[in-house]
Amino acid sequence: MKKVLLTTTAVVFTAGFVSAGDMSMSGAIKLTYGGFGTGSAPDTGGESFTSEADLDIAATSAGGNITMTGTLELDETGGAAGPVTISTGALTFTYDANDLGALARTNAADGEDDNYGDYSVAFSAGGIAVSYTKDQESSDNAMSVSYAPGGALSLSLSTVDETRANASAGLVSAAAAKTTVGATYVTGPYTIALSGDDQTVQGWDASVAMASGDTTVTVSSDETETMKVGIAYTSGGMTASASQEFNNDDETEISISYTDGALTFGASHDSGQGKTVHYGDEAQMVVSASYVDGDVTVAAKGTDQDEMEVSVTFAF
Repeated sequence: MKKVLLTTTAVVFTAGFVSAGDMSMSGAIKLTYGGFGTGSAPDTGGESFTSEADLDIAATSAGGNITMTGTLELDETGGAAGPVTISTGALTFTYDANDLGALARTNAADGEDDNYGDYSVAFSAGGIAVSYTKDQESSDNAMSVSYAPGGALSLSLSTVDETRANASAGLVSAAAAKTTVGATYVTGPYTIALSGDDQTVQGWDASVAMASGDTTVTVSSDETETMKVGIAYTSGGMTASASQEFNNDDETEISISYTDGALTFGASHDSGQGKTVHYGDEAQMVVSASYVDGDVTVAAKGTDQDEMEVSVTFAF
């Protein structure tokens, strides 16, 4: 009921808000046939049809000083309101029926965000960006400050304080209580980044990237002392990348895609345990193809776990 009331209020407010201003609407309708696994297991339920629809609304006041946006998502299980934002100049307010940003949690059972509503306030001006996010159902909160004056150096500081118990609800928390500091420095073709936090496994994440023409080479190391080397290449309609991670798994990732007009083909391979992040289950190889004809996109993909999916999306 809370989500319905808040969403209804936002819609009513928007209707009056744009009576003397401008309003635009866009969205997409998608029909899918197939079945892909989630978590760490392939799909076992066979192929089936599913559908979903998204509606995005943007409104601007008559004076052009205030903008309001909202999203409505529909599928077989019903409807849900996406984030609603109100912005004016350097200040932005956001409300979402599901968790936002640093406070986002995922339900271990169904992979969906939980139903706690969060709101955030963000301010950005003169190279300084400040944000505060608060959970409605608890004292959980997150804050961040960054400074990028337009030169080569940018600095950041963020904190997350979560106190709500998650285990009994089967929720996976993005973080508990954590403070992170970071710095990025750009000089010529090099981008150097360094970050650290106050967690039990203390250490620093560091990376160096060098861009030369169509090629970018990256070397990174995290607080678990895992080193990763990657290379990416883009030329015309082709994009290719490869990376090697040096740890207990020695994970290798390779991907390539090619676009020729309305057609796009792609293939990816991931040999390590991190493959669940990329493909949603135990698949190590995924191939895909898509065709765009104006507002209609036809897409297909399959994995080495005998999973397949075909979809048609109409955007308006």
